Amino acid sequence: MANNKAERPFDIIVYGATGYTGRLVAEYLAHHYGTEGPRWAMAGRSAAKLAEVRDLIGAPQDTPLIVADSSDPASLAAMAEQTRVVVTTVGPYQLYGEPVLRACVTAGTDYADLCGEPVWMRQMVDALHEEAKATGARIAFSSGFDSIPFDLGVFMLQQEAKARFGAPAPRVKCRVRAMVGGFSGGTAASLGATLKALGANPALIPIMTSPFGLTPGFEGPQQPAGDKPFLDDATGSWAAPFIMAVINTKNVHRTNLLRGHPYGADFVYDEMVLTGPGEQGQAIAEHMAKTPMIGGPNDPKPGEGPTPDERMNGHYDVLFIGEMPDGRALRYGVKGRYDPGYGSTSRMLAETGLALLSCDAPGAIATPGALLGESLVRRLRDHAEISFAVEE
Repeated sequence: MANNKAERPFDIIVYGATGYTGRLVAEYLAHHYGTEGPRWAMAGRSAAKLAEVRDLIGAPQDTPLIVADSSDPASLAAMAEQTRVVVTTVGPYQLYGEPVLRACVTAGTDYADLCGEPVWMRQMVDALHEEAKATGARIAFSSGFDSIPFDLGVFMLQQEAKARFGAPAPRVKCRVRAMVGGFSGGTAASLGATLKALGANPALIPIMTSPFGLTPGFEGPQQPAGDKPFLDDATGSWAAPFIMAVINTKNVHRTNLLRGHPYGADFVYDEMVLTGPGEQGQAIAEHMAKTPMIGGPNDPKPGEGPTPDERMNGHYDVLFIGEMPDGRALRYGVKGRYDPGYGSTSRMLAETGLALLSCDAPGAIATPGALLGESLVRRLRDHAEISFAVEE
């Protein structure tokens, strides 16, 4: 089957379509592309629940429904063999992801997920990267808010730096200027599973703590710790630790590795949240540094998440500052409508799946930036209401 992808009955299968985020992905495909777009199907454990969700989201009655379960490898193999791309929202991936990923790698099927679990990702890189290269399966981890705006923001800034300055920026600072939106029970469950895995096997902790945890065989220069508030000279604002930096920085460095270090082998990158100037900005930064955003008793349960109004009214604004050795600098902004974790993420995942349909990169366990680059940026600009632009 690996060599006959063009003849398969489906372009994209949304696996986990009955879950919170999976339903949003299916809804986006149904309403944004209708019957003129890709040949797509919904997959999950229960045919009855799939039919219920199909009707709830207003998808066509003839939308194909596929029963597949991560505890049934044969069902996953059958799913992977009849589509060109699988997009999966079934996490925590360290609990449910490996059988789906293995089925796709074996079948040479392209794959995109929302994984923000770097320890599991590294384990899959070690186990399946060579096989993916052999079968041609293009695997795009972290195809949502973690880590597309950051991965592609750095990629686009460096493209601009090379055009303007003739060289990439060896130092890039990412500063989150605004972020409004909630998180779902699936995100909380992923964090809980990661902490449990680290407790059971402390040998995994270095993967979690190193910015180069996803670049086996390569260790770049010392990177900023990003774990304490400080007054940021580049913006004049106080900056606080960013909860997603632990995954985003790893994906940015993996993109750089897989593309042959176009940002340089000495590339330095960090991410922080801006909290404003003066005493108030300092107070907010210090509060954020000691107040976990997630991992408490009031976290939502799996299947729960922001309301439709919260998703619609959310947004994010991320600034990238590229600094050249001679003092010149370049500012680049990535801004998204909708709440970052779900309203925007569901669109990013769907568009990654669609971009993979015309991707000519070789097989790999990779990142959206490494596999797709500007082709995905164009799709996100045109369809997902995400802007990428130089700021003069």
